[in-house]
Amino acid sequence: MKNHYDAIVLGVGGVGSAALCHLARRGLRVLGIERFSPGHARGSSHGGTRIIRQAYFEHPDYVPLVLRAWQLWDELAERRGEPMYEEVGLLQVGPPQGEVVQGVLASARQHALEVEELDADEISRRWPGFHATSELTGAYERRAGYLHVERSVLAHVAEAVAAGAELACDRTAVSWRCEGPDVVVSTDREEIGAAKLVLAAGPWAAGLLADFAVRLAVLRKPVFWLATRDDSYRAARGCPCFLYELPSGIFYGVPQLDERGVKVAEHTAGDVVDDPLSVDRNLHTGDRDRVARFAADYLLRASGEVSDHSVCMYTMTPDRHFIVDHHPSFSQVIVIAGLSGHGFKFIPVLGEVAADLVIDGTTTLPIDFLRMIRFHGD
Repeated sequence: MKNHYDAIVLGVGGVGSAALCHLARRGLRVLGIERFSPGHARGSSHGGTRIIRQAYFEHPDYVPLVLRAWQLWDELAERRGEPMYEEVGLLQVGPPQGEVVQGVLASARQHALEVEELDADEISRRWPGFHATSELTGAYERRAGYLHVERSVLAHVAEAVAAGAELACDRTAVSWRCEGPDVVVSTDREEIGAAKLVLAAGPWAAGLLADFAVRLAVLRKPVFWLATRDDSYRAARGCPCFLYELPSGIFYGVPQLDERGVKVAEHTAGDVVDDPLSVDRNLHTGDRDRVARFAADYLLRASGEVSDHSVCMYTMTPDRHFIVDHHPSFSQVIVIAGLSGHGFKFIPVLGEVAADLVIDGTTTLPIDFLRMIRFHGD
């Protein structure tokens, strides 16, 4: 075959761009295949910002990974000469025995992380723009904040290319197959061979894993920017990122960064997407009303007027935890998929893991809880 690489990375979004970067910086001849152009708004790695946090309510086993990601974000920022994240803090609110606050405090205790417990009165006193009823409690993580999404993807791509990686953009990966120890990727233009394949295709992963043992569901996730009545939600005025666990769902937001206002979205719910290429990007009354009701009750200084919106996608595993492992049938294929709406903060460490698995076949990073074996026992 004319073109043969040490590794091919399918998808150059969040995880794919980081994997490409780590592989190239370790001296491999590597190709990234991307359906669109790096930094595009058609998948899951766009929208300007993502929350980054350490006291992980989803599972305390994520904490060592996110702490390593934190180091890698700082290293990337130093090399690029621009910040990848802004440390503005994170306020998480919910019932004391709910998934969020209880999970945050458990992770903080296990890993000795700095988290403040707050009652409803203290939340309202410190941040007058936020409301919490008496049955809710809060956990404030000072070291949390938000990532610059497109900047992060483009920084990883630039680092990869500077280290010798090649990019094949505006190409659709149709299929892949293993031929002996190698992998052949068929695109809509050509066939390309490699010794290893990293499959990091985000919402398109399910279509490229047709015989995969785990079902991946893609959900449509609308995101809104709401106009504000004053500067209460500006990061420069001390507004943190926020997340509320309520009977109606989990809602989150990022401080106001421009004239559009405060960014707000629902983490739960979402319609199933059959084809990521044709996801409905229109503004729907039902989507808007759920966020507007949350804002009316808990964001006291937001007007509720939608100034902008976008549509993202979550690729969900059955247990809402990532898949990071070799393909169960083909050891030369590494699958990083199903980030389930909380994976962007991890992308540099997932890129590092991908490089470890390609080069060494294993990694010293603690990913055992994310391996495939959890879906089929021992």
